[in-house]
Amino acid sequence: MNEEDAAQVRSCLEGNTEEMRAFVARFQSPIFGLCYRMLGHRQDAEDVAQEVFVRAFRSLHQWDPTRTLKPWLLTIAANRCRTFLSKRSKRPVPAEFASELAVSQSPEQLQDLGEELQKAINLLREDHRTCFILFHQENMSCQEIGDILERPEGTIKTWLHRSRQELASTLRQRGIVPEVRHESR
Repeated sequence: MNEEDAAQVRSCLEGNTEEMRAFVARFQSPIFGLCYRMLGHRQDAEDVAQEVFVRAFRSLHQWDPTRTLKPWLLTIAANRCRTFLSKRSKRPVPAEFASELAVSQSPEQLQDLGEELQKAINLLREDHRTCFILFHQENMSCQEIGDILERPEGTIKTWLHRSRQELASTLRQRGIVPEVRHESR
């Protein structure tokens, strides 16, 4: 049990506004980072991150003090992002937005490996993308990710392997990563 987490949660539950601000400050960066990487848009990530904190404060009394607080919060964030993505996929894309996307693809942008990688990550299946982000960008263990996504550790390892393969394939297809050729001797 993390005593710092437990003390902070107790103070928040008692209505200590200073501690609530400290709570938000402490977890704002990882929650926003996860939301941004999952959603791909700053404004959407800000909106969902705010919603995550509202839900977290409403649910703090349900937090299990034997668990670490950060994975619990990231579970809420991942779930809120998935809900947001499912709602967003049902909305039509305005024509002017689609044309802006096509115009914004300059040759300089296409050369940027970080940008290309993010594009490739966005193409991953939702569960594979979430798993990849939690492992590689949030530095969480397969066990922690399994707890968050409510899947066995073996499934998480499989999703990580498949997401890496798919990313490599996508980057090769886009000419970002050279094709590996095995020469016979």
